[in-house]
Parts: sequence; C-alpha cells; structure tokens
Amino acid sequence: MENSAIEELKTPNSPDPQAESALNSRHGNGIRTGEQYLAGLRDDREVWTRGKQVDDVTVEPGMARGAATLASFLDKQHDPAYRDMVTYEDENGTRCPIAYQIPKSAGDIAARGRAYYEWAKWSNGMFGRTPDYKNASLMAFAAASSFLAQGTKGPGGEQMARNMVDFYDYARTNDKVMTHTLVNPTFNHAQAAAGQYSEKVALQVVRETDAGIIVNGARLLATLGPFADEIEVFPSTVLRPSDENVPFAFAFALPVATPGLKLLCRDSYDEGKSTFDAPLASRYEEMDAVVVFDNVLVPWERVFLYAQPELCNQAFNTTNAVVHMMHQVACGKLAKAEFMVGLMCSIAKASGRDKDLHTKGLIAEVMQMAETVRALLFSAEAQAHEDEYGNFIPLRSPIDTSRNIFPRMYPRMVEILQMIGSSSLMATPAEADFDNDLSDDVARYFQLANLESRDRVALYRLAHDVAISGFGNRQALYERFFFGPPALMASAYYDIYDKDTVTSRIDELLARP
Repeated sequence: MENSAIEELKTPNSPDPQAESALNSRHGNGIRTGEQYLAGLRDDREVWTRGKQVDDVTVEPGMARGAATLASFLDKQHDPAYRDMVTYEDENGTRCPIAYQIPKSAGDIAARGRAYYEWAKWSNGMFGRTPDYKNASLMAFAAASSFLAQGTKGPGGEQMARNMVDFYDYARTNDKVMTHTLVNPTFNHAQAAAGQYSEKVALQVVRETDAGIIVNGARLLATLGPFADEIEVFPSTVLRPSDENVPFAFAFALPVATPGLKLLCRDSYDEGKSTFDAPLASRYEEMDAVVVFDNVLVPWERVFLYAQPELCNQAFNTTNAVVHMMHQVACGKLAKAEFMVGLMCSIAKASGRDKDLHTKGLIAEVMQMAETVRALLFSAEAQAHEDEYGNFIPLRSPIDTSRNIFPRMYPRMVEILQMIGSSSLMATPAEADFDNDLSDDVARYFQLANLESRDRVALYRLAHDVAISGFGNRQALYERFFFGPPALMASAYYDIYDKDTVTSRIDELLARP
C-alpha cells in the first residue's frame, strides 16, 4: 500500500471475494488488457436503451464501438511507449494505473499530470470520462480515510474507513473501470435549491438489515455507466446538514451488475456511420445513463459514509478528492482546447484563409483559451504542496479557475468553428459518394486550394461532428454543466476564494493617514 495509515486500515484475511481477487493480483500485473475488460462487461448488468434491454453492451449497436475504444485505451497501458507514463509499480511489484498512486511529492503531482494529459490526447478530450477521473477520486478518499473514520452511524467510522481502503485496493489492483452518480432527480425546484430531496424520486435508504442497507430511487447522470465495472454512489456537495436529509446521506460502491440496479440510457450518438463520416461519434460514444435502484442491497462492507449529512456534504472538499479530480479535468480540457485549435488551423490552411485577418483573429481567441488552461494547469502543478494527510495536491485555485471558465470557453470555441466552417459544415458528401456514379463530380467540386476533395470532406466531416452533430451538441452541453450549474459553481468559487488577503489591502489603503 501507499502509506502506513492505509496499511493499518487493511482488513487481514478478508473473506470478501473481491479482496481475495485483489490479493491474487498482487505480485503481478494489475492492469488489464482490452480483451479482459470487454470480457468483464459480459455479465448480468441490466442496461436499457431505446425501449429495449441490452443483452451485451460489447456488441450492441450504438455502444459496441465506444466500449472497444475504451478497451484500446486499456491496451495502451501495456504499450512500452506509454506504460511507464500512465502506470506505476506499487511496493508489491504490481503494476497499476498511475491515478491510483498516492502522491508524496511535487514530482508525483507532475507525473500524474503527464499521465492525465496522455490519456486525454488519445481521444483529443472527446472521450471525457476515462477511468483516470474516478481512479483519482478513489485514491483521494483512501488516502484521507481518517476523514471517513469520523462516522458514527452504521458499522462505525473505523470500519467504513477500512471499507474504503479495501475497495481502493481491490479497484487499484484489478484495474476496475468506474462510473459515478451524484445528483438526485429534481421533483421540485425550490425544494432542490434549498438542499432538500424528494422521497418520491431521490435515492434513499429505505431500511437497514444485518447484511447492509436497502436503497431505492434514482440518480443521474452516470457517464460511462454501461461500460463501467463499478459505480460509486456518493453524495453531492449540496446535501444540507439536516435531519430530513439523513435518508439521503450515504456513500457506497457497487458492481454495475448488482441485482436491482438498472441503467436507462439516452439515445446513442453513434448511428453506425463509418469512421470517415462520423470520426468522433463512431469512436467516442461514452454513453450517459440514469441509474435506477430498485430496492438494492448495499452490503455494509461497501458503505463508506452513512446517515450523517454533515460529513457527506464535506466529503469531496475535505478529502481533497475534488482537487485531484479537477487536476485530471484540467489536463483533459487542455487536450480538447488544443484539438480545437488544430482543427481550426487545418481548415484555415486548407482554404487559404490563414492569411485572412478576421479568420486569424477568431482562431487567436481560441489559442488564447488553450494557453489560459495551460498556464493555470502549470501554476497548479508548480505550486503543489503537502496537505493535512501528508500527501501532495496541486494548488487548488488555478485549476478551480480552469473548471469555472472552461464551461464558457468551449461553447465559444464551437461557435467560432461554426463561423469559420459556415455552410461547408453541412455541404459535405458521404464516404460512399467517392465510389458511386457521382465520384468524378465530388472529386472536382469539393477540392480546396490546398487540399484534395477526399481530404477536404474528411476534415469538414470532423468539424461537423464537433460543431453540428448530436455528438457535438452533447459535448457542448456536457462542458456547460460538467461540474454543476455555472451559477452554483461561481458561488462556490467565491466562497472559497482567499478574500481576506485582497480585502486587507483595501482596508490598509483606506486606513492610511
């Protein structure tokens, strides 16, 4: 394990088959191949889409290619070109994803950033929920398990802290892919704004048993849900400490294939088009799902927080999980911003508009956005420091700034791409048109000054997938609300900002004789 505090919390000789599986993976390869990952998805999970239940997500049209993409990413962990960047060997010689490594130095933080960025470049930021996101949060909770030990309900804090460490160890040494869900459905807006939940729809504990808690209700939105091995069900940070919220106060994790757990998926944006016609949607459909819990048993050994809203509300901030998650997110947004710059520059060069003053000005705006994210990320990593648990974290304020401004940046990037691409984003033939009776016309009329017709069409179909398609619009919506409603995020940013330092300068100036 990564530190002595966690080592002390390990449960020796655990009869839990998951812990036994983790033990068996020691002294070997904790990272899975893509084939092993896909095999793990062929279980009893209950997934629904377009009015029918899915038998196998690895072959289901609209899902299969997204799962295959993630499998290819897992394979890259074994590639010598990437392995030492995105994985590490623990003290037992087990190779694990680096997002699970507890950082003990500023160098460890920088290494994590390089790994996050590398993962993000594999999809140019278009596969947003890669496993390193939740790996980072799970690491943070395990590394700050003393916070969980404060619990007094259920099996008690010390046991729940051990539960978290055991689950971390299991996920880390078995390379589990995780999704999560934080938000309860809104039944009444005023009620939700007051930090209260409706027993009609919200996920809640309905009773306790000797084996664990029984939960019933729904949660949204589980990105990557059908492609995950495990689902973390944690409280949102708007859960107000009150007696009324006790039934909604919990944190646990379960296999996606748990009886009574159902995933209701949206329509797929992978419509079966070729990778030429839909270069992003055909590869990076990560799928989102509403999670329904139909009287699901959560074993006590999988419960990490329980019946204490005041602790649940603090969980992400106090453990610094949110800081590690923001670090991963900032790296992904940098890769995505760079991709948008590259796409726009390619279009400008192909059309000869790279000499046009107006076009260059528009693209320069996007370049400045990318460099802003890069600078904030650099600042956060360069000022990494030790936290109260003896672990290192990036400086929060720069990456918190990044997560607050990128939801405004990305829709503007899309808007600029639409202005640069204009009608050419829609006036694009399909791949099949290069092999039919119109192929000569397509070759003639779709060429550009600096690009042959087939390459031009491919470039603009890529831009269409970003700026016009359902896949692209989902990306824009995803970015707008990634961490929560912008007004809520801005308010929270204001609350945690170091205002005393700057207001003291005002006070000092006004107090001068």
